[in-house]
Amino acid sequence: MKQEKDLIAGYGAETGDYRPVILVTEDDKNMRELIITVLGESEMDFEVAAAENAHEAMAFLENHSVAVVLTDLRMPGTDGLDLLKFVKARDASTQVVLVTGYATVESAVSALKEGAYDYVQKPFDTVKLRCVVEKALGFYLLSTENERLRLQRRAYEEGGEIIGQSQAKERVEKLITAAAAYDSSVFVFGESGTGKELVARQIHLRSKRRDKQFVAINCAAIPENLIESELFGFRKGAFTGAERSKPGLFEVAEGGTIFLDEINNASMSLQAKLLRVAQDGSYYPMGATEEIHVDVRIIAACNRPIAELVEKGEFREDLFYRLSVIEITVPPLRERREDIALLTYYFLNKHTLRLDKHITGVSTAVLGALMRYDWLGNVRELENVIQRMIILAESEQIDIDVLPPRLLEQKEVRGRALDYLPPQSLDDVEAYFIRKTLRETRGDRSLAAEILGIDKSTLWRKVKRYNIEDSEFIEK
Repeated sequence: MKQEKDLIAGYGAETGDYRPVILVTEDDKNMRELIITVLGESEMDFEVAAAENAHEAMAFLENHSVAVVLTDLRMPGTDGLDLLKFVKARDASTQVVLVTGYATVESAVSALKEGAYDYVQKPFDTVKLRCVVEKALGFYLLSTENERLRLQRRAYEEGGEIIGQSQAKERVEKLITAAAAYDSSVFVFGESGTGKELVARQIHLRSKRRDKQFVAINCAAIPENLIESELFGFRKGAFTGAERSKPGLFEVAEGGTIFLDEINNASMSLQAKLLRVAQDGSYYPMGATEEIHVDVRIIAACNRPIAELVEKGEFREDLFYRLSVIEITVPPLRERREDIALLTYYFLNKHTLRLDKHITGVSTAVLGALMRYDWLGNVRELENVIQRMIILAESEQIDIDVLPPRLLEQKEVRGRALDYLPPQSLDDVEAYFIRKTLRETRGDRSLAAEILGIDKSTLWRKVKRYNIEDSEFIEK
């Protein structure tokens, strides 16, 4: 039997067991209780809240998230049509089902044009009523999940996602969020392939500069005699071959963010010019007699210990302190091995589509080898290995016959042993991490959903799908 919530008693106080809510709005007490009883016979998992009139329903909707509103069309004062308009103006994803008499069928049809999901005519068949509400709830859950996936895909297309559930990854996420809230310079440290540019992009996308340009340049990839003109631009006639003026990347990034990767490779003369830009946003393009002033946020990255470079005189100390207002260290993959399974299936899904191959997963032996390997090339190396295995695989499941030989040589994880046997399928991976997170939060689903980066209704459905019981995590 579904549980009815009292509006005045403060629905939603509990946080550990979220279920989607169906709000029944009916002024007739006997009819209201009948509808609640009918809904209680459903096999779907939800909670029921009740309201005597549209005003009470609106007050509830102002403070709670509701999946479906089931309302009588004709009620004293504000009617069901007015309630429908209120619901759709507040949250278009909430579905509305109307209960109507024969004389008001025409009004119910008009309500469909206003965005109602469906209507049920009195006297209603209880099975039909329950079926219509279940379909409306299913539509709500599907639409909200699709919206989450759409936003997730957009996040990847615009700047990529940071994949993982490890504590190390979460620490980086918190620093990214903190850095994005302010306009200070950021210094990102980490080995090659750890995702320093991804961190920089996320800072930009979460900041107030998100609508402006994000410009990335690798200071080690451009010859020393060209990088100055790339960054600061030049005027016509500044040097042989300069037949026209060209804006530099700082000018291109006006109002946005510039990412200087491997800044430790910048020459001392270039560092001096970068220091001035970092201090007051001004510089001279090559061949120019007038200064240019820009409003650009600088994010720098280094793959070597910066303190050693400063001590050796290879990097300006004043530039380091100017750029390192906020410091973020991206951990190597070997220090967050618990993220390897998720990354593996993330890259598997990403590249099987691109390579037009049908791969359903990897064997336990393969995933175990991936998690034991030290990954000196970090996430970039892992992605390349996944692509190689997809190309060479001759069956739907990737097995050890396509693993690079170097991955089979390492038998044990350095530092600590794995505390679980890696799962074989994507569902196994997902179920494992949901159980792991619920165990760490002692069954608190709201907190677990926040940690996992999904909404509570999505977590509820996945818990039900994988037959995860609260008794597994709640201490008795």
